[in-house]
Amino acid sequence: MRIGILGGTFDPIHYGHIRPAMEVKAALGLDKILLMPNHIPPHKCQPHCTSAQRLEMVARACAELSGFELCDIEVKRDSPSYTVVTLKHLRERYPNDQLFFILGMDAFLQLPSWHNWQQLFDLTHFVLCERPGWTLTKDHPMWPILEQRRVPNNSRHLKEPPQIPPTGGIFCVQITAQDISSTDIRAQLARGKIPQDALLPSTVNYIQKQKLYQA
Repeated sequence: MRIGILGGTFDPIHYGHIRPAMEVKAALGLDKILLMPNHIPPHKCQPHCTSAQRLEMVARACAELSGFELCDIEVKRDSPSYTVVTLKHLRERYPNDQLFFILGMDAFLQLPSWHNWQQLFDLTHFVLCERPGWTLTKDHPMWPILEQRRVPNNSRHLKEPPQIPPTGGIFCVQITAQDISSTDIRAQLARGKIPQDALLPSTVNYIQKQKLYQA
């Protein structure tokens, strides 16, 4: 089985997270995508909602979406959400499956700052999504890594790409830009506006019921 992994604060989860994940799922023929809320994100400010609230919002979103599952492995860990630790646990949980860790170009450029980042290539493939305003130039330290590990575009659509190892490949996928951010959504909610077009219906219902993000 081919399993995509999308982690994030999801504070709140919205279509800016979901639509690119759907495009990746279709492009690579993934069987499912795990949506994985962070507990204590090492690279970000602390979330506005509790872990339990963000977990509930993602669970409700997964109930709406075909081929998406909640992964609570990081939320239940009472320590920073280091990706290398998470992927080791997921490898134990899915020993015979291929894992595809989804991230944007901005995160890929910062990968050397991640805890034990070089071990990640022994645990998963990477799916690199293009993001506006972020480019990788040939003088960047991550350029040779991308060139060495890039999976040719003509094989990424196959269920079993030829000559691709179980881990360590980088799949570059073009996604549709989404002009949606959690920061903007929280600001609108604080002003009493519900951005229906940016949020899943179940997320809207939960936010209203719990009175989240109010000023």
